[in-house]
Amino acid sequence: MHSRSVILFDGVCNLCNSAVAFVIKRDKKNLFQFAPLQSATANSLLKNHDISSGEMKSFILIVDEKLYTESTAALIVCRYLNGLWPLLYGLIIVPHFIRDGIYRWVAGNRYKWFGKKDECMIPTPELQAKFLN
Repeated sequence: MHSRSVILFDGVCNLCNSAVAFVIKRDKKNLFQFAPLQSATANSLLKNHDISSGEMKSFILIVDEKLYTESTAALIVCRYLNGLWPLLYGLIIVPHFIRDGIYRWVAGNRYKWFGKKDECMIPTPELQAKFLN
């Protein structure tokens, strides 16, 4: 994994916040940093890729200036987690239109199924270093 890997996530989405907690717990090598899509940091990172923050509504992985979205981003993250999670990376052979179709279906229903918060999560002092300001 590269030196700078940032996960941008929907900070008000309960599913997304749970996914961030999931990654933090399994990121024993401290490879990932995080920023909610609603933050100025995410806005700046997306502008570097000529993407409006309004266009992106879900999970994004930026690794050394390369941007990955949707199922590809999720599978790359799984590749670097502890435990058996790297085995999921094998799903990368499934055509992206199939993977992303399933991803978009879940993402499109995430608020209905998992709910949302009124504001972005605030990391605990112990986790603050993992979040970009």
